[in-house]
Amino acid sequence: MRKKLHQKGEGGRKRGAGEDRSITEEPFNPTARMGSETVGTLYVVATPIGNLEDITLRAIRILKEVRLIAAEDTRRTRILLAKYGISTPLTSLYDQNEAEKSGLLIAKLLNGEDVAYVSDAGTPGISDPGYILVREALSAGIRVSPIPGASALIAALSVSGLPMDSFIFLGFLPSKSTRRRQLLTSLREEKRTLIFYESPHRLPASMSDIAELLGDREVVVSREMTKIYEEFLRGPACDVLNRLGNRVIRGEVTLIVAGRSGEAPEYSDAEIATRCEQLRSEEGEELSSRDLAERIAKETGVSRRRIYKLLLFP
Repeated sequence: MRKKLHQKGEGGRKRGAGEDRSITEEPFNPTARMGSETVGTLYVVATPIGNLEDITLRAIRILKEVRLIAAEDTRRTRILLAKYGISTPLTSLYDQNEAEKSGLLIAKLLNGEDVAYVSDAGTPGISDPGYILVREALSAGIRVSPIPGASALIAALSVSGLPMDSFIFLGFLPSKSTRRRQLLTSLREEKRTLIFYESPHRLPASMSDIAELLGDREVVVSREMTKIYEEFLRGPACDVLNRLGNRVIRGEVTLIVAGRSGEAPEYSDAEIATRCEQLRSEEGEELSSRDLAERIAKETGVSRRRIYKLLLFP
């Protein structure tokens, strides 16, 4: 989440290469133009997360002035460029080709060309490609300049009604139940506001895990921000989960969870027994009672002795 360097973008969309303007393979020599006034600048440009009007005037100017725009998906970026009459050449730079193609873009920059990088939506590098390109540019002594703008996590936090003075962003929640539960368990004592991105079809399962492992905390589900069907669901985790019901959830989701306050949730014998059955079903009979007790103790904070006793004498 290293898990892949990049997952889905700030908007949660699947990425593709789109059209690709070929780049002339110029020799990449990181020291060739270091210190030269002719070295170009890499601009990291934030783009709208939904509504195309959410772009800055400076971003529009930069995208018009650079020699080349590298985009996560050129098909999506062409829509934005067309709206603002930007005719700058495009090339693709996405998860699967970032390591290979970054060197070619660095060569362009070292030869004096300014380059802009944009992701599908929001700020590049925030659960999006861009990290490798920025790292390589800095290593080559190239100036990297941010062009700030939209970010799904900040947009959602700003209207959440939850504390904003201290928060932690953890990208996408793990898709596998076991890993997701382990992550949430590790955050039980975290007092800062928690921010995640989540896939719409996994949202109910994640909300259920949050309610069980973190307690009935205040949460905000932000869906389709800045778009026609923008929606915010606020309230205790169990209440929001019930309101989601069996409805089909579509669109990008940013999930905000209140940090820990007060005492940690208590677990009944029945709740512990249910979790034991779930783990045995997931892991099979090979998981010993001792291992089972240790796993659940880490998840819940309940003593291993109590759990082991329940396993031996249900």
